[in-house]
Amino acid sequence: CSAIDACERSNGGCSAKAECRRTTPGNRACVCSAGYSGDGIICIEINSCLVNNGGCDRNAECTQTGPNQAVCNCLKGYSGDGKTCTYISLCSQNNGGCSEFAICNDTELTERTCTCKPNYIGDGFKCRGNIFQELLRNSNTSRFYFHLEALSVRDIAGPGPFTLFVPHTDVLNSDPRVKDWTAKGVMAQVLRYHMVGCANLLYKDLTAITNITSLHGDLIHISYSQNSLVLNNKAEIILSDAVGTNGVIHVINQILVP
Repeated sequence: CSAIDACERSNGGCSAKAECRRTTPGNRACVCSAGYSGDGIICIEINSCLVNNGGCDRNAECTQTGPNQAVCNCLKGYSGDGKTCTYISLCSQNNGGCSEFAICNDTELTERTCTCKPNYIGDGFKCRGNIFQELLRNSNTSRFYFHLEALSVRDIAGPGPFTLFVPHTDVLNSDPRVKDWTAKGVMAQVLRYHMVGCANLLYKDLTAITNITSLHGDLIHISYSQNSLVLNNKAEIILSDAVGTNGVIHVINQILVP
């Protein structure tokens, strides 16, 4: 007589994912293979993600890749190897994309708010100070600022409101009269002729006005035709509505002469 091998046929009735082990003649034991669990007759693949998130960080996603095998990937808004995930602060890099004159606040994952600092206005992504400061920050108007500083003309540094008509930097650099006015001591008067006090006049407001009085004391005539605003029948507004905390700046293509 020979001993019957219970595992000889059909893996002894064990699961295909199990090992059939001979015990005594005619008997066997079914043991699930590594990565599977069950009684050996039925073996189910172990999903390690179901227990303790597969060993992944609580801010990571566990993805099953095979029997008792998984990978960990940090959730959006976090960085790391999946076992350890660290929150990424949007505000920690480049001020979160906010203006340099704004405060960045992390709110939710991948979200942040931008709020202009005190004494600045805007949407947080673009913040402006008073119009005296803004003149310097814009290359189109910076030359006007330097003339104001050189002559200590600080009228528009006050609370305002003011409306400012600024000759483009290229115009101020190229007009030969500027040097003559400076030499004769009248440049400050010319500069003040480009300022209007007690009024924050946007482009749309100017279309309904025919005359305004400058800080110099003389009138500025305004005409509107063919979708253009022209001052004193010569100087056209080419850039408009740069709003600051104490007024608004418009750029013109010629110098106004009182």
